[in-house]
Amino acid sequence: MLPLATLWRIARRDLATRIRGLRLLAVCLFLGVATLAAIGSLTRGITSELETRGQTILGGDVEFELPQREATPAEMAAFRRAGTASATVRMRAMAAVPGGDALLAELKAVDAAYPLYGTIRLESGTRRGPPPPGRVWIGADLASRLALKVGSRVKFGEKMFVVDGIIADEPDRLGEGFTLGPVAIIGMGDLPATELIQPGSLYESKYRIRLPASADPAAVGKRLSAEFPDAGWDVNDRSNGAPGTRRFIERMGQFLALVGLAALVIAGIGVGNGVASYLAGKRPGLATLKILGADSATVMRIYALQILAVAAAAIVAGLAVGAFAPSIITAIAGDVLPVKPGLAVYPLPLAVSAAYGLLIAVVFALPPLAAARQVPAAGLFRATVDGMARPERRTVVAVGVALAAIVALAVGTAREPLFALGFVGAAAGLLIILVGLGWLVRRIASRLPRPKRPLLRLALANLHRPGAATGALVVALGLGLTLFVTLAAVQTSITAEIARTVPQRAPSFFILDIPRDRAAQFRALVAQADAKAEVNMIPALRGSITEFGGQRVDQLETLPEGAWVLRGDRGLTYSPDLPKGSTLVGGAWWPADYKGPPLVSVERDVAQTLGLRIGDTLTVNVLGVEVQAKIASFRTVEWDNFGLNYVLVFSPGTFAAAPHNMVATVAVTPAAEAELARSLPRAFPSASLIQVRDVVSQVTTLLTQMSQAIAAAASIAILAGIAVLIGAIAASRERRVYDSVILKLLGATRGQILGAQGVEYGLLAAILALLSLGLGLAAAWYVVTQIFDFTFAPDPLVVGLTLLGGAGLSFMIGIAGSWPLLSARPARALRSL
Repeated sequence: MLPLATLWRIARRDLATRIRGLRLLAVCLFLGVATLAAIGSLTRGITSELETRGQTILGGDVEFELPQREATPAEMAAFRRAGTASATVRMRAMAAVPGGDALLAELKAVDAAYPLYGTIRLESGTRRGPPPPGRVWIGADLASRLALKVGSRVKFGEKMFVVDGIIADEPDRLGEGFTLGPVAIIGMGDLPATELIQPGSLYESKYRIRLPASADPAAVGKRLSAEFPDAGWDVNDRSNGAPGTRRFIERMGQFLALVGLAALVIAGIGVGNGVASYLAGKRPGLATLKILGADSATVMRIYALQILAVAAAAIVAGLAVGAFAPSIITAIAGDVLPVKPGLAVYPLPLAVSAAYGLLIAVVFALPPLAAARQVPAAGLFRATVDGMARPERRTVVAVGVALAAIVALAVGTAREPLFALGFVGAAAGLLIILVGLGWLVRRIASRLPRPKRPLLRLALANLHRPGAATGALVVALGLGLTLFVTLAAVQTSITAEIARTVPQRAPSFFILDIPRDRAAQFRALVAQADAKAEVNMIPALRGSITEFGGQRVDQLETLPEGAWVLRGDRGLTYSPDLPKGSTLVGGAWWPADYKGPPLVSVERDVAQTLGLRIGDTLTVNVLGVEVQAKIASFRTVEWDNFGLNYVLVFSPGTFAAAPHNMVATVAVTPAAEAELARSLPRAFPSASLIQVRDVVSQVTTLLTQMSQAIAAAASIAILAGIAVLIGAIAASRERRVYDSVILKLLGATRGQILGAQGVEYGLLAAILALLSLGLGLAAAWYVVTQIFDFTFAPDPLVVGLTLLGGAGLSFMIGIAGSWPLLSARPARALRSL
């Protein structure tokens, strides 16, 4: 066996003469690896930034959040014993300009210790502590929409404030979670004067603690929770300052990474086609080496070194692009991201992407390489007619091991292994279906009667003749068309979801914190603006689930998958009647005059996630008091009807003694909407008025961003699919040149040769169109309904036109690839074959 250095010298010299033959290999691997590395680096960059800035994002080392109440003196004393404590109170309130408009804002009262980490940055400079008494800091959006500036006056509740500064950066903004309005910050001492906090008002108290360097935040949280078991607070620590954001980024990153992996697998088929095409063009060299005494192993090592060198260069280039992608994406769409990822190289996602690239190269490049190794020198000269031999057993084993490694890597690095396994299985199933279809097309074509017209007879023969590329073309066309249909169906379904977020009769407003004793006055004011107004008013409280089905939430090591209802406090209500938009699917509803022990109705999907049954118990902590109820029924809820929908609805009287207010939805005419937007804040200064169009705007923005992210990732897969098609055409070019020359010698015109190619590609596109439509719609259904939990509503016209356009594009690529065959000179072509 020749030394490795000698083998590499031969491989390098040979590669230098015709490296263009491996361009498809390089392009396919580069696209796939760059996509995976970019998605992995961006996801890791954001999560790393969340971890690094955990203290600042959370506002402390550990946080205790209380719904609808402030900490007791004993609880506050315990916080101060643990470290430096800071208190904030957050609520929704109307910002009203004297004699002008009013706008919903997130009002936040802070104490002298705020912020424990970071600083408040105003347009005029940095600050620490609260604003001066009687002063307020407001967000830029609030200032813009109400035409406010420093020195302007704005009213919250019953107190008038003077704008002291415009907020440029709020250090713990991300940790506050989803908001419906721009922020406004006042001092804790000014909060009582607003009279916004009344018995039953909806607000949150947060207590952040700055711990000594040696203290463990998680241990402090557990110790204080054990000391006050009935406190009903939610505990977060600096390791997960924005849990909702982190979960969303990780899940979206996993989905996009799997899409990238699918793109890489598709690109792998292009790798196989490219290698096969390259080796077909190297037949004289392969034969020469064998005639000169090189054995099959030596020949295989020489060309394996070439392929490995090009693959390594493509992978390195893809990793370089992926490593710098977070910086590029931040520069282009930095405002869309929850946090800007740090400028760093993240080794793990790059290593995983490189491993994927190498394994894909092995899986798809090894079979054609091993097949060429087995053919004797004389057979290599006849390869145009005879084709390559089948891979031997050890090649099949090596490919199987590489495939198993890909599956293990995909499942082992996934946040949700079962989902990743299902995704990989679906991709493998699609490839198996397309490979089987390719075999079936050849089989059927070989058994069909020969058409009388020469053009059709030639096109049909091209599908099943020896050396035909039908299998590769079916896979390439099928993948491309399936991807086109999937993307179109997902995109149009998301667009339909955006359109459906405002039903035909969506309410004009949500109104929070309506005093119970002024409910009649509220209805009268709305009726005065619009006599036909629709008002739906129900009680509203907040509480957290502490026990379900005999299990204490604080004793669970991990929460059940999908049990979002156990994270933080939830909205609660009670009602004598089945709420509008709910359908009873299990158990029975209580009588309207029910006065017995507490009962509760649970939303069906939540009940299934928690494993609840009729008759089980469920306990909630409301204002520090635990209330246990028996599950009486299960309901489905129309969440997208913009009504007052609750996961938990209790029987009448359950919380009658607890202080609480009312919430309402109001549907009025546009003219009455403008009038109520002015009159309601003045008549009910403690109430918060939420306009539906503001909510819809935020939801639309989020869904649009998700749609764009999916389109960006899927476009890489489509590019890979196009590369696969080009590779399949290139792999059969030598054979088609031979056919073209023979037909020319027999008298065929260029138009007849090109027409036969066109009929062949047209037949394949027509056969695959229906299959791709079914497969693409099935894939889109899974993405839309199971991953994003949206309604599957693709636009038939858009999907149909996309399929037609994809088939047309595939046809044009096939014809464009066949065009150079027409200029082949018979003498030169025959001498090279």
